[in-house]
Amino acid sequence: MTEIDFEKIGLKVGLEVHQQLNTNKKLFCKCRPIESDEYTEKFSRSLRTAKSELGELDPAALFEKAKSKKINYYANSQSSCLVEKDDEPPHDLDHDAKKISLLISSMLESKIFSEIHVMRKTVIDGSNTSGFQRTMLVSQGGNLKVNGKNIGVQAVCLEEDAAKLLKDEQNERNYSLDRLGVPLVEIALEPVSAKPFEVKEIALTLGRLLRATRMVKRGIGSIRQDVNISVMNSGVVEVKGVQQLDQLEKIIGYEAKRQHGLILIAEKLKKLSITISNEDVFVITEVFKDCESKIIQKALKSNAKINAIRVRNFSGMFGFEPYSGIRLGKEIGQIVRFFGIGGVFHSDELPNYGINDSDVDKVRKHLELADGDGFLIIAGEDPKLDYAIDSIIKRIQDAVNGVPAETRAATQDGETIFLRPRPGASRMYPETDIPSISVMPEEVKLARENIPKSWDDSIAEIQQKYDLNFQLSEQIFDSEYMEMFEKICENKKNSPNFVASILCSSITNLERKGLDAMLLKPEHIIESFELLASGKIPKESLEIIFESIMSGKSENVSIAMQSTDVSSMDEAELNGILDKIIQNNMDLVKERGEHAVVTLMGIAMKEVRGKASGKMVNDLLRKKVSEL
Repeated sequence: MTEIDFEKIGLKVGLEVHQQLNTNKKLFCKCRPIESDEYTEKFSRSLRTAKSELGELDPAALFEKAKSKKINYYANSQSSCLVEKDDEPPHDLDHDAKKISLLISSMLESKIFSEIHVMRKTVIDGSNTSGFQRTMLVSQGGNLKVNGKNIGVQAVCLEEDAAKLLKDEQNERNYSLDRLGVPLVEIALEPVSAKPFEVKEIALTLGRLLRATRMVKRGIGSIRQDVNISVMNSGVVEVKGVQQLDQLEKIIGYEAKRQHGLILIAEKLKKLSITISNEDVFVITEVFKDCESKIIQKALKSNAKINAIRVRNFSGMFGFEPYSGIRLGKEIGQIVRFFGIGGVFHSDELPNYGINDSDVDKVRKHLELADGDGFLIIAGEDPKLDYAIDSIIKRIQDAVNGVPAETRAATQDGETIFLRPRPGASRMYPETDIPSISVMPEEVKLARENIPKSWDDSIAEIQQKYDLNFQLSEQIFDSEYMEMFEKICENKKNSPNFVASILCSSITNLERKGLDAMLLKPEHIIESFELLASGKIPKESLEIIFESIMSGKSENVSIAMQSTDVSSMDEAELNGILDKIIQNNMDLVKERGEHAVVTLMGIAMKEVRGKASGKMVNDLLRKKVSEL
């Protein structure tokens, strides 16, 4: 089975879009929302669990606590203060962030509340130093118009962004505080029955509505989608951290296939008498002491304990694939890795990995297995091993019921991986350090009177103002470079078409080659275009400069110009180079005449390496060849 009918399986998708706002301050302090790779301070904390006001422990928090990770925070005094460190109460709500949230609510025809109450939402991965995220409900209801259809809006919230994850290792997790506290608007849409490409269109439309405000940040990381996905007869699975639209479509398709696959697995399991409990866990360290598997021997040398888990009537079910790549063994392997344990072997894939038939026979004998029984082998150290085993047992028990309610993370290849169980119902409680915030009628009136032009009107305006075609206007408006494009084009010597092409195509092409666009700062791009406008470099030098910076070879434009020698070449020097090229290729010139110029151009442009414009090279070559 490879194809899937999304309508038949009852696919439903709810989008939660998180968009950073372009303000001069963070949400609850006066720090500037800037990112830097330089940090002036480091401190550490550890997660602990506490009961809610209802006397309950959150299952997601318990899961994270079991990892026993140390959380390290890196801070820069320019972008973080005592508020971000949770050593000082929050300041007043940023007025600009409030204003933008009211504007967005108005654009979505969402009902704005007269009072905004700040809430604390429990965060259990360490991305908030306080252990919670401050969030506030601004409006409810409304509509997003997509291709003539109305997509319902559940709510518009204003909240603070989380810290940026730098590294997640076995025992430690590192965050930067630069992003923590940046104003963020969260828009939750009503779940829709739609195909993945239709959901992509909804996300694109909402993103364009937000960009039309000219008050939101752009670029990777500035907008993120959390996706709530379900199919018929399953619970809702939340997939976090989808950043790219193309990735969104793939992830929805994969998750729909995964969930329906788990339902098909459950249907088979219900026909079997599956039994598993902690009584089915056995220590087999001594049984495997002579095992030749390198993985097992490595575990033994590190004094790890090797356990086996017996599952009655489970033979063939770990490896059963209703769809390609969808199997229970893979699901269990993902859970185990979250505890810092390398992996798990199951009976459907053994003998393998250096574990031979005799090793398997020893395990089956030790576990007193019947022909239809299955088993798993796992190695690790206490207490992580115990946590992992408990999670495995629960996951197999849940498999009988189909799709467990859980939170998953998006991967770069368009799949999803287990992140943690879904949080409990009591994760939201009032913020005690901030009083309620009034929304005055004149503020609502001002927001409604200042609704910006639509995306269509904005594109039309760009076309007219800069004489760009529709495609290029669309590309530049949707890109992170719109404001930069307008600034560069203030200098009338820079062609808008050329500027837009460089920003939308050349930089992207360099990224596809594996170069790092994060190294190319806005000031680098603006300075390069200023050099072009003043005639200090030709057009061909721009991409060479960008490539040098994005590859890490140069820290700034000046160094890039020196290392690549892209300063303008005078005509006398160029003449000498071209004369030499013609002389070395005289046979070609005699044979093809002026048609040889195309080939000679390629040779010449490699030789001048951005020190002369293509037009100048072409004109001189044609003149020289015609005079021969």
